[in-house]
Amino acid sequence: MALKKKQITPENALTRLEDLCARSERCEHELREKLRAWKVSSADSEKILDSLRKNRYYDNARFAEAFVRDKLLYSRWGRRKITLGLRAKRIDSHTIEQAMDTIDDDTYADIMLAVMKAKARGIAEGNSFEGRTKLYRFAIARGFEPSMAAAVIRSGKAFGEE
Repeated sequence: MALKKKQITPENALTRLEDLCARSERCEHELREKLRAWKVSSADSEKILDSLRKNRYYDNARFAEAFVRDKLLYSRWGRRKITLGLRAKRIDSHTIEQAMDTIDDDTYADIMLAVMKAKARGIAEGNSFEGRTKLYRFAIARGFEPSMAAAVIRSGKAFGEE
């Protein structure tokens, strides 16, 4: 038997969201989803989100910058995958562009090379056509740009050749 979520009061919802936002960065879309799951009316939801925004509990631009930093440094995602992740959170294009501009090109290239080297060590085919193809597909799936991935593979750096 499935449990039904109880409807909570707007005051309780506000308190819970303040606590949630204080613990980690959140975007407006995530907060709206929480309110919808808690069955808070749309009028009350708008009031709650207004209050949270005025008190700076959430800011989509701040969230986007944190998302970009975390996904690049910890999850080791490429620009394309990070952008898709932000779009999934319904962050507007202008905010995404600003957040993506915070990525340092040298750091990005270093992370991509490290990720590709680590994967290359686990490819049994080595630096053969099949091995390079697997590595290329892996890099693309991680969100790295096809041209950059191809350049790293052509240079031989991914397989430890320089």
